[in-house]
Amino acid sequence: MTPRRQRMVLIALVVCGVGLSAVLALRAFQENLLFFFSPTQVAEGEAPTDRTFRLGGLVLEDSVQREPGSLTVSFVVTDYAHSMPVSYTGVLPDLFGESQGVIARGRLDPAGGFVAEEVLAKHDENYMPPEVADALAQAESQASE
Repeated sequence: MTPRRQRMVLIALVVCGVGLSAVLALRAFQENLLFFFSPTQVAEGEAPTDRTFRLGGLVLEDSVQREPGSLTVSFVVTDYAHSMPVSYTGVLPDLFGESQGVIARGRLDPAGGFVAEEVLAKHDENYMPPEVADALAQAESQASE
């Protein structure tokens, strides 16, 4: 094989390797991408049923129920247009409470509820996650129409 042909084969192998790396990186990124949905979007069927996503809204007043002797908590997340029951087993953030903004990461269960793997609460009285604020504003504008 001539030196020119060897360089061409080497260049072709490098280009194939870079292309394969890019495809694998994009595939891994797509699998780990988490989308945010409001309870209204989940009720309309926009949320995936087979993968993890984030659910955000406000914890409905008087909806927090703790199972005695366990770390399991159930509560309802609402955007004032629709509500979604959520169950979570674990330690809740200190700032978690009723009528507070919350984002839960998890997936839908077959019964139509949401099983959270992680629950995030707002970090001060003035902050609300932007996704939650947008979803609440959109639900309020649809309700007033």
